Amino acid sequence: MLNAETYLTPQKGIGGQIRTKNEDFYVEEIPESNPSGEGPNTWLWIEKNSRTTLDVLLDIARELKINRKQMGFAGMKDKKAVTRQWICVSNKTPEELQGLGEKLHNVKIIDIIPNQKKLRMGQLVGNKFRLMVRDVEDPGAAAQEAQEILNQLKERGVPNYYGYQRFGKDRPNTHLVGKALIMGGVKEAVDRYIGHPYDTEPKHIQEARRFYDEGELEESLESMPSGMRYEKMMLRALIKEMKKRGELTEKSYILALRSIPKPLSRMLVHAYQSYLFNRAVSERTKLGIDQYVKGDILIDNEEHLIHEFSEEEIDNEIKNFQAHPSSPLYGSKVPLAGGKLGEMEQKILDGEKLKLEDFTVPQMPKLGSHGIRRAMRFKIWDVSAESTDEGVLVSFSIPKGCYATAVLREVMKVDVY
Repeated sequence: MLNAETYLTPQKGIGGQIRTKNEDFYVEEIPESNPSGEGPNTWLWIEKNSRTTLDVLLDIARELKINRKQMGFAGMKDKKAVTRQWICVSNKTPEELQGLGEKLHNVKIIDIIPNQKKLRMGQLVGNKFRLMVRDVEDPGAAAQEAQEILNQLKERGVPNYYGYQRFGKDRPNTHLVGKALIMGGVKEAVDRYIGHPYDTEPKHIQEARRFYDEGELEESLESMPSGMRYEKMMLRALIKEMKKRGELTEKSYILALRSIPKPLSRMLVHAYQSYLFNRAVSERTKLGIDQYVKGDILIDNEEHLIHEFSEEEIDNEIKNFQAHPSSPLYGSKVPLAGGKLGEMEQKILDGEKLKLEDFTVPQMPKLGSHGIRRAMRFKIWDVSAESTDEGVLVSFSIPKGCYATAVLREVMKVDVY
């Protein structure tokens, strides 16, 4: 996991491979509530394979000829996986959505139910995972070791690292785009998003990005496959600006960033915050994650700061998952820890030559961030590890916003995506 260096559990790990095929990585959303069966909004329980949540929403919006903003979802789900989640279409009846599933690529609509309320980001408890780890030496012994690790994580918590989904695996670049925005380079941010090919990318994609780096915008657009829809959105905005003005200005690059969906543009700065957060969690995990350390800023399960507590009693609250040590998602107003912990958190900023006020992003303030304190561990439940003919089947549930790969990283002791 990018910028994550510390393991919590001492076992060697079972090794192996995940995501040999998408069916090995199954995710199911745990909703806060289910649709009632009455109301002006329609919820779709979908299963998707090899699709991002945003891509599915854009496809549905196109088929229904509606604005994407008329749709809602509770959380992003993995692309390289089989996933199930609710999606909401506002002010549409189930009858108007009949036959929609036949028009969507790699998407099944399992249920269509009306509901009074819309579905909004974050309205879920967490996610259930069922994951196959293949290519382990001895599945029986590996399952036993995996179960031991899972039991320890259930007791102590899991280091709350952000996974590669936040950054990209073949192209771990999103945090660098966010860093460029924070450093004041809107043009550099767009350049990093569209250009700067990686050796790990397919040759035809590298070529399309090189066209952009060489200033050949039309050729870059024509060379990009349909899957690069967000790069193409930006390119169309830039080409339109070039034809209109005869040159590209700072405003042109701002318009390019505004051309992509807001959830994606907001993810850019968040990715850089996540990169720095992983480093802070790595340092804090070295001191243990289920006990208070002097200077800690503690938060509860609603991510509210705990201002008053007894040092004698707080360890029990931490062990019972009622309180949590936190690390900073750095932003313009985030508080840093006290004492030696605060010095450690400040050192991470200094290493990046950053100040907290840099996160205001003055060129595009809506993409800036005040920052928050985030729990540096998370709870895991319903854990199991089972030996099969194919490998080790690992199952568990975790809260929303947390990454299954943080669990697998402890179980396997390898870098996982």
